[in-house]
Amino acid sequence: MSLGEVIRTRREQIGLTQDQVSARAGISKPYLSNIETDRIKNPPSDTVLFRLEQVLKFPEGHLRRMAHLLKTPLDVRSEHENLTAEVEKLRSVLKQIIKSAPRGKKSGIDLDVIMRRLKSRKGNVIAKLSAGKPIPIINKVSAGYPHHFTDLDYPPSIADEYIRCPDIHDPQAFAARVVGDSMEPKYSEGDVVIFSPNTPPRDGDDCFVRFAEDNSTTFKRFYQAGGGKIRLQPLNNKYPAEIYEPDEINGLWPAVMKIERIRH
Repeated sequence: MSLGEVIRTRREQIGLTQDQVSARAGISKPYLSNIETDRIKNPPSDTVLFRLEQVLKFPEGHLRRMAHLLKTPLDVRSEHENLTAEVEKLRSVLKQIIKSAPRGKKSGIDLDVIMRRLKSRKGNVIAKLSAGKPIPIINKVSAGYPHHFTDLDYPPSIADEYIRCPDIHDPQAFAARVVGDSMEPKYSEGDVVIFSPNTPPRDGDDCFVRFAEDNSTTFKRFYQAGGGKIRLQPLNNKYPAEIYEPDEINGLWPAVMKIERIRH
């Protein structure tokens, strides 16, 4: 979540209006609205964030740390997020091991057993410990007919939002949110789909498609048609398939993972 989304979500959770929060924090309602919708160029000052932390009952420093991270260069922030996530996973693993570890002769925890478990081939906790790769979420991809959205320059390098995913090893992997209903029922509007440009597409793969003429994009199921042509097939049968010559398409990147919302 962005800083604005975090603030808005907490305000709604505790049942306060923008009028109430802005008055208690000593800022204007339009300014609060701009913060919540991420329409300000720079994060609010530490003083404003401190007041918002108090009004919205955040832990002290929570919003300020978020704002400071936003000012950090992308590569440094990514490294920090990776380390933080891995530390949290390691803490969780250690807690589970310590909880189940046998006690030593003096009723203490047997550290030798813990080390053997960490180093054991079975499970190999240390080797498998991973926070997951941060995947950039590019512009929304259309799953409607015939409207298309244009994605960010490829390969993606800077995105406004990232999602962390395990078991994704393609360094050029990217994600997009589905818009429209042409890929229902398998994909619904708002689902996040992760694509792997370095995975060759196979007949029947659901692909992020980029067109050569105007760089517009869409999301459809890919089939090889007769005569070397390409058929893009919506999964929703109320939309027709589209047939293209190979030189009309300059990108076919298969979907490898879907993240869907199961509760609103």
